[in-house]
Amino acid sequence: MTDDAPAPPPSRLRGLLPDLAPWRTSRDFRLMWLAGVITTFGSYLTIVALPVQVKDLTGSAAAVGAIGAVQLVPLVVFGLYGGALADAMDRKLLINVTEAAQGLLAAALLANTLLPHPLLWLLYVTAALSSALTGLQRPALDAIVQRIVPRGQLAAAASLNALRWQVGAIAGPSAAGLVIAWAGLSWAYATDTVTFAVSVCLGLGLRRSPAAHDAERPSLRGIAEGARYAWGRKELLGTYAIDLAAMFFAYPVAIFPFLADDLHAPWSLGLMYAAGSVGSLLVSLTSGWAARVHRHGRMVVLAAAGWGGAMALAGWAGGIWLVLLCLAAAGGFDMVSGIGRSTMWNQTIPDELRGRLAGIELLSYSVGPQLGQVRSGGVAAVSSARVSVWSGGLACVAAVGMLAAALPALMRYDGRGAAGAVRPGAEQDQKPGTGPGPETGGGPGTRPEAEPGPEPRNSLRAG
Repeated sequence: MTDDAPAPPPSRLRGLLPDLAPWRTSRDFRLMWLAGVITTFGSYLTIVALPVQVKDLTGSAAAVGAIGAVQLVPLVVFGLYGGALADAMDRKLLINVTEAAQGLLAAALLANTLLPHPLLWLLYVTAALSSALTGLQRPALDAIVQRIVPRGQLAAAASLNALRWQVGAIAGPSAAGLVIAWAGLSWAYATDTVTFAVSVCLGLGLRRSPAAHDAERPSLRGIAEGARYAWGRKELLGTYAIDLAAMFFAYPVAIFPFLADDLHAPWSLGLMYAAGSVGSLLVSLTSGWAARVHRHGRMVVLAAAGWGGAMALAGWAGGIWLVLLCLAAAGGFDMVSGIGRSTMWNQTIPDELRGRLAGIELLSYSVGPQLGQVRSGGVAAVSSARVSVWSGGLACVAAVGMLAAALPALMRYDGRGAAGAVRPGAEQDQKPGTGPGPETGGGPGTRPEAEPGPEPRNSLRAG
């Protein structure tokens, strides 16, 4: 090839890879990204260790599933209040205080494990408090992104944040199985405590992110305003309903320790927790195709049905490697659903409601898994772990089909007609997805503020 030969066109593969512009241009984004990877890795050690410890102390699948039950009410209450706080106070302060408190909870789990007879009730109390702190912190994490990343890089930031969660969610559970098997539960909790300390140090380097001078004080009226807006957007409401149903019926993470025993492969527990994130990562790394999809409602419905189908196959499968493959496929479908939900939320949420809608989104995203743990644990207690998994997968497919039939606005949604977010009180008499009203800074591909990229599901997550 001569020196004056034309340069080859950009490869299609390069067009599929994540855009690193936010990492290069924003110091605060780099700090948050690194803190997120570190704290997610540590948190997943606890996510695996906690149900294992409850199982060791009780031998009961229902007791393990009850972890989700005790987390539910704190998540609902503090998730809504956290959304209001994110619109009313310095988001950096809120993030760092809650992160430090999560570190203290990890230290409490460590101290409890070192007792001659660890206290079972303390495990449940710690899980409930962690859920409350997650509810307070998550909306602020979501809403701060628009202040540290240029508008043109928001979509890239969403992809990188999704990748951040997946890196920690793959490495954490994979390491957890080895750490617990070879060193014990105390080392898992100790490592989690250290990662929170490092994360707080990184968070202290963020610039202040004060509330707007005319921000409303947190109130029930303000929370209700956000809820009314969500209820008025039926296509938006549909994404919440589909996700809740999918997670309630087909989120069997709580019984993975029992499923591993049924398959005579206790060594595979960490891989089970990591498999879904592997599937999500593969979708994230090749997500350039998503820009060519416009029927986001159908995208969410089909992906949720795929999630349920993959879980049903995981319950039927007789070999551990086939089970892991099905779990990875389920994680990929969950990521596809998350991309569709993120895009739709981007096109419907106005700036002045981002914190409160992030709180509502947190409930949609997290309450389903909490209830799913209770369901899966209860069914496993009266049948078996495998029956709980495959029956939940089939129920998920059926529920998603019924919701799709009952929510025509979701199925009609077309992002090509979505010009921007609708302000509260604006006219909403047009067809859903065909121009939702005056533009308020939203638009396709610009909404990591309401969710910084789809992230892996888990039961005891620190922001």
